[in-house]
Amino acid sequence: MADISITAANVVKGSNAVVEPGTAGATITAGQVVYKDAADGKYKLADADSATAAAKAPRGIALNGASDGQPLSIIRSGDVTIGATVTAGTAYYLSPTPGGIAPVADVLSGDDVVLIGLAKSASVLAVDIQITGVTL
Repeated sequence: MADISITAANVVKGSNAVVEPGTAGATITAGQVVYKDAADGKYKLADADSATAAAKAPRGIALNGASDGQPLSIIRSGDVTIGATVTAGTAYYLSPTPGGIAPVADVLSGDDVVLIGLAKSASVLAVDIQITGVTL
């Protein structure tokens, strides 16, 4: 399997979404998973196999695209039309590809296991980030 293929223009928050504003610290596309860098307070791409511990602790999913220094909104929890085809009832995890979201089959040896959310339908992901502290 592979990371879900997200169409950024189709990423839309649901009515129950908890949204947080901030500033991008890298080039980010809507639908990518981000963490907040404690050093500068900016959002950067999360990564399940990063050498940086903070990058393996995502804060949310970007709702818009932004470059370094530009405003960025993220969904912390709640429903998001993710802009990709997902399988209802399937759990999705932080990918070892920076910013990516993947099914569990793509979480490999050396990756941190971080649940991003559960698909409620073929297009809606219920975001509920759970950092397990487990490394495969």
